[in-house]
Amino acid sequence: MSFAAKYGPWALVAGASEGLGEAFAVALAERRLNLLLLARRGELLEEVASRLRMQNRAEVRCEAFDLARPELGALLARLVGEYEIGLCVYNAAFAPIGPLLNRSLDDLLRVVDVNVRGPLVAARTLAPAMVARGRGGIVLVSSMAGFQGVPRLAAYAASKAFNTVLGEGLWGELAPHGVDVVVSCAGAVRTPGFESRKSADPPGTLAAHEVAGRTLDALGSVPSVVPGFTNRVARLVLGRLLSRRAAIGVMARSAKGFA
Repeated sequence: MSFAAKYGPWALVAGASEGLGEAFAVALAERRLNLLLLARRGELLEEVASRLRMQNRAEVRCEAFDLARPELGALLARLVGEYEIGLCVYNAAFAPIGPLLNRSLDDLLRVVDVNVRGPLVAARTLAPAMVARGRGGIVLVSSMAGFQGVPRLAAYAASKAFNTVLGEGLWGELAPHGVDVVVSCAGAVRTPGFESRKSADPPGTLAAHEVAGRTLDALGSVPSVVPGFTNRVARLVLGRLLSRRAAIGVMARSAKGFA
């Protein structure tokens, strides 16, 4: 079965206005899926959609709203009624940088709303129709930051740990129903936000299109994937060879490069 036959006709990409979300949208259009793009910044979203329509002749629709909204479930349920969503890519994330005690409680709760509640609501809302059809897929974008604590990114790293465990659990639950799930535990990715850091790219940094392509290639074969050989080696070292204390120290030094 072709990619489009298994995961089409429509793919929903949450957080698609730039960076990795845009790269997923491009990769899915090239694989002949129609696209429903979600993000908070409507103008950027429309720019992405226009490029995709011209370059791939894909049917692309946009919905601009804040994925932290409490009525996210109702909004997604309405969209399910309008489109046959065969694939959901939840890429949206909020990552406040700095010591946790220096961040407002509103910022920290927004991490929960966007990074934790968002993918949970998306999966629970969209998966039933996929199960009923006996085909479909869910991609949750996590991070290598979720494998251990990361000073100055504590709430973000914790939210990504949730995504990894949620996705792997869903992989086991939904596979018998023909629905594939994969978690992309990405390392450093060249996105507009990442390129604002004040230091050189760390080892293993990948272009957004590389992460998107390798993640989609893994869909249907493994519950989670760490794109890039260097990142897989780093995962082995941090997770098995170093103590937790040492791994947290390594990640703390890496996080210092963020403004």
